[in-house]
Amino acid sequence: MTYYNSRTSNKKNKIKVFIVDDSAVVRQTLTDLLSSDREIDVIGVASNPIIATKKLQDQFPDVMILDLEMPEMDGITFLRKIMKESPMPVVICSSKAEEGSGNALQVLEYGAVEIIRKPNVGTKLFLEESKVLICDVVKAAHLSGMKSKGQIQKLQVFNKEDNQFKINPKLSADVILSKPKKFMSLETTEKVIVLGASTGGTEAIRIFLEAMPVDAPGIVIVQHMPEKFTTAFSKRLDSICGISVKEAENNDTVLRGRALIAPGNFHTLLKRSGARYYVEVREGPLVCRHRPSVDVLFRSAARYAGKNAVGVIMTGMGDDGARAMREMKDAGSFNVAQDEKSCIVFGMPKEAIKRGGADEVLPLKQIADLVLRKSNR
Repeated sequence: MTYYNSRTSNKKNKIKVFIVDDSAVVRQTLTDLLSSDREIDVIGVASNPIIATKKLQDQFPDVMILDLEMPEMDGITFLRKIMKESPMPVVICSSKAEEGSGNALQVLEYGAVEIIRKPNVGTKLFLEESKVLICDVVKAAHLSGMKSKGQIQKLQVFNKEDNQFKINPKLSADVILSKPKKFMSLETTEKVIVLGASTGGTEAIRIFLEAMPVDAPGIVIVQHMPEKFTTAFSKRLDSICGISVKEAENNDTVLRGRALIAPGNFHTLLKRSGARYYVEVREGPLVCRHRPSVDVLFRSAARYAGKNAVGVIMTGMGDDGARAMREMKDAGSFNVAQDEKSCIVFGMPKEAIKRGGADEVLPLKQIADLVLRKSNR
């Protein structure tokens, strides 16, 4: 499978997307919502990988959206084939993500950049309601591809009013937890680490956690990832890291030597009772178009941990976490941002740095050492 690179279109400034899904409704819905964004052009669709292979002989997309369950050839097999023969950024859009299916982490290990989990029912409505998020996911995937090729990471920016669809207001952490008027001054002997990431974050988090000793301070993590995928992600990390890693459950205690991963589709907050830190897992609206949201976790750390917290913001599209990281710094925490060179997408760290929330900016592999030194002061 050798694809001809056709990049001479008069729409060359747009992100070219190819959709592979056996559902005609999904193909049409994704085409409509992506085409309504002035930065995206859907150049083709296919109902299965065999048809896709033929169509891709004379066109090469910037991003592919791929289902997992399809006739003729399953999506995972096709993903492996793509990554071996003609690598490109691939976004998985599938309902096949149940715990224990083995697909949740395979798609990431085989090279998928992002995951959108479709519900088993009401898929068309879900996609229509999530169109801003889906467009952002496509843009993040495109940026990751540009980064891997050493190209300039710049997208043409259009005014919001130029888009054909209405953009719903982007809610802040205020809808979950109000901004604290004052911060906790009581200091305990225990530090707590809070970390947020998005595109490219699964690998960055693995590198960070593998560097943690068995007696590392308690860690709470938000990685933008769908429900069920966080379960498999946590189990995978637990099997390879020296510390314990689990998907957070409501009222879990934050313990030394353990990392808690926020479950997909639920916000996770750091709370404190006396000297004990624990997490609250709750429902709520999207914050910064995400659930779980880094801003929600970081604001709770500012409120309930203050100077006892160490914040880390890693690779990811958008600005989730940037505002609340500044709140953490104002509350006395020490914060680290991943540097541009080691990020897949330098979005979230860049915004945190711009807002003055980061005390240090470091390459990925240097973050763990500094965080441990600051945590053990």
